[in-house]
Amino acid sequence: MAGYKPVVIQAYPVLGEKITQDTVYWNNYKTPVQIKEFGAVSKVDFSPQPPYNYAVTASSRIHIYGRYSQEPIKTFSRFKDTAYCATFRQDGRLLVAGSEDGGIQLFDISGRAPLRQFEGHTKAVHTVDFTADKYHVVSGADDYTVKLWDIPNSKEILTFKEHSDYVRCGCASKLNPDLFVTGSYDHTVKMFDARTNQSVISVEHGQPVESVLLFPSGGLLVSAGGRYVKVWDMLKGGQLLVSLKNHHKTVTCLCLSSSGQRLLSGSLDRKVKVYSTTSYKVVHSFDYAASILSLALAHEDETIVVGMTNGILSVKHRKSEAKKDSLPRRRRPAYRTFIKGKNYMKQQDDILINRPSKKHLELYDRDLKNFRISKALDRVLEPDCAIKTPEITVSIIKELNRRGVLANALAGRDEKEISRVLNFLIRNLSQPRFAPVLINAAEIIIDIYLPVIGQSPVVDKKFLLLQGLVEKEIDYQRELLETLGMMDMLFATMTRKESTSLLQHNTSDGFLENKKIES
Repeated sequence: MAGYKPVVIQAYPVLGEKITQDTVYWNNYKTPVQIKEFGAVSKVDFSPQPPYNYAVTASSRIHIYGRYSQEPIKTFSRFKDTAYCATFRQDGRLLVAGSEDGGIQLFDISGRAPLRQFEGHTKAVHTVDFTADKYHVVSGADDYTVKLWDIPNSKEILTFKEHSDYVRCGCASKLNPDLFVTGSYDHTVKMFDARTNQSVISVEHGQPVESVLLFPSGGLLVSAGGRYVKVWDMLKGGQLLVSLKNHHKTVTCLCLSSSGQRLLSGSLDRKVKVYSTTSYKVVHSFDYAASILSLALAHEDETIVVGMTNGILSVKHRKSEAKKDSLPRRRRPAYRTFIKGKNYMKQQDDILINRPSKKHLELYDRDLKNFRISKALDRVLEPDCAIKTPEITVSIIKELNRRGVLANALAGRDEKEISRVLNFLIRNLSQPRFAPVLINAAEIIIDIYLPVIGQSPVVDKKFLLLQGLVEKEIDYQRELLETLGMMDMLFATMTRKESTSLLQHNTSDGFLENKKIES
């Protein structure tokens, strides 16, 4: 027993995402705050001015929230029907909203009753925005029309009827008060100029357009619809720059970071993708519990707000950088303390006595040392070990299998104990680093407990799931071996060709023919 060697815990490679600057930046948010709204959150918009409140459009109400408040600080509910959109003006003092009855209402943030009402659409209004001069409003509706309104007179100035289906999104240029863009379910995105009374650029997205976004410079336009996010160069007449297909379901909303270096898209597949605006590659991704309808970022990306179909509003705040407390500097030992005895010269009669530190065995090693194999396996199947350090559990299973006692350790277990083993196998069997060891253990369990299937519904369900995972993993291994065999054959053929060509280069013609015949 004195010569017992502890089990060597194999260091398995950790499979995880690559840590980049974007990963650190976009993960630097606190745990999300979830707010329940009255219906699906169709629109979220941040005020461009301090204190950067945001408007949430859900059902027949528009709530104004403070950046750090979980209760609305103001509510606008003067709508006859469902409200679909609400947008702040550039100064943050006014809010314009569109509703299902075709009406458009203008609110003062300091009041509650609407200041202006615009009536002209015959169907639901899904997009409203202020022009760059702050005195006009652009709207698009399900009656296929796009209208330009004058705020002081509450009158309609222009009507554009170039779309042939619902107009569901739009935005105005931040630089030119006469330019604005709309997207429609007729698969087109159009840029209108109020000075020409018609569209000046029209591009074909290829899918019903759910969201459009103009870059602050006005030179690039982003459209989202179907599974695609497309970027257009407006300075070249609407030339397509790139088409992105990174979502599995319809993309519903777009957003630009404060710096303009990152583009965000939300989708019904419950994911928010972050793209670099230089390479247009996905640099980060957020996961949510339900399909996403709306998305907004606060000033300096301090807060990210996501509205979902189940009426949940998810609010994430950036973590504040904690200031390091200036602790009094501890006095360190003098330099002579560290060099004490360094200059001592060893004498001929000196005897060196080593005192090796005593190594204590882990609990599972003690059990293995005393041949308590079932007890050792139970220790490493505890949640603290099996979940946090599964490599220890896998190493013990591998050691028991090497000793030939794994079947004895797994046999004779009750419902609770076998459920714990099955849970561990189901959770880790599909991981490539553990698969070779756990597949063997799973086969042993199937052989031992197959005759008693049907006595426990809980164990039966997990047993069938494990059996399916084992069969699937074995099929994967078989396909990998077949692929490796094909690759070995190809590499062997290439090696033979290279050796033949080398022989041709280094020999004379007569000698070359003999070598060819021999090969």
